[in-house]
Amino acid sequence: MYLNKKTYVQNWEHHTPEERYDVEITRGGKPVKHIQPKRVKYIVEEAGYWRKANHIHKWFVDNVQDGNDNCGEYYVEVSDLINLLEVCKQVKENPSKADELLPTTEGFFFGGTDYDEYYMRDIEYTIEILEQVLLEKVVNEKGRDYYPADFSYTSSW
Repeated sequence: MYLNKKTYVQNWEHHTPEERYDVEITRGGKPVKHIQPKRVKYIVEEAGYWRKANHIHKWFVDNVQDGNDNCGEYYVEVSDLINLLEVCKQVKENPSKADELLPTTEGFFFGGTDYDEYYMRDIEYTIEILEQVLLEKVVNEKGRDYYPADFSYTSSW
């Protein structure tokens, strides 16, 4: 289960020097010749990774994937990440609401469905991931916060 962060880094003629990205790909300290830095459009980072956190997966299926559990890649709004973070914090604060707020689900590769220490560990880990991701906003020239990247969720069984 992956939360990916995709940042657009292609430079354009109208960009000022401050707006430009420098992309360098090396291997063993030497430039990689089969990747042309000027042709790189995006950098994709793994912002989060879970294993068998079926309650987190179910949340993405229900709230981002329109109920489709098909291992596809789905765009995730920042507001979705904020909502998931709030739900996780509510469960952490009141574990007796876990079944209501962030229920587990069964499946072949999904791990246990008990609301136990492993469930709560996944809740805490998800909070850590999302708080870090949400800190990565920047302020534009008008003083407004924004996220210079897109997020997506995908799973693979």
